[in-house]
This record gives sequence, C-alpha cells and structure tokens, in this order.
Amino acid sequence: MKKQYQNFTEFYPFYLSEHNNKTCRRLHFVGSLLIVMLCCYVLLSHHVQLLWAVPLIGYGFAWFGHFVFEKNRPATFQYPLYSLLGDWVMFKDMLIGKIKF
Repeated sequence: MKKQYQNFTEFYPFYLSEHNNKTCRRLHFVGSLLIVMLCCYVLLSHHVQLLWAVPLIGYGFAWFGHFVFEKNRPATFQYPLYSLLGDWVMFKDMLIGKIKF
C-alpha cells in the first residue's frame, strides 16, 4: 500500500531516499539537462515535432538508472506528479551543489 503524502515537502525526502546511487542521480541529471537543451533547440528552430522525445529522454535515463544501478522501482509508478517535480528539484539541487553530483 502506498503512503499518502500530504504535500511535496513531505514527499521529497522519500524521493531522495530512492536516489542513493550516484550513477542513478547522474543519469537523472543528464536526462534533465538533455530535456532542457532539446526544449531550447525546439524554441529556436521551431521543430516542434521533436518534443515527442522529451518523455523518452527523461524517463529513459531515469528508469535505466533505477533498474540497473539503484535496483529499485522508480517512484514515478506510484507518485507520477510528485516524482516529476522531484526530478526538477533534484536537478536544481545538484546544479547549486546542495546534492552531491
């Protein structure tokens, strides 16, 4: 039975606990960075048809990290919206050095 989190602030520590493996965190970071780069390219080039790749890149890198390195089931399966937000907060926290890269 999945825990019911009242808000993202409650959820985020759980989310981080699911990302103990450094390689998994790095794969999340790379996937998120590639999404940012792709979205910038789409904005500049107007090749909107490339946006189909956003979920493939984001989930592809993250899920590979979870299944191969973290050896757990991605939180996305139980908490899709909080997990999506968690990806971007963790990305920001890694960028500013709050979370070890």
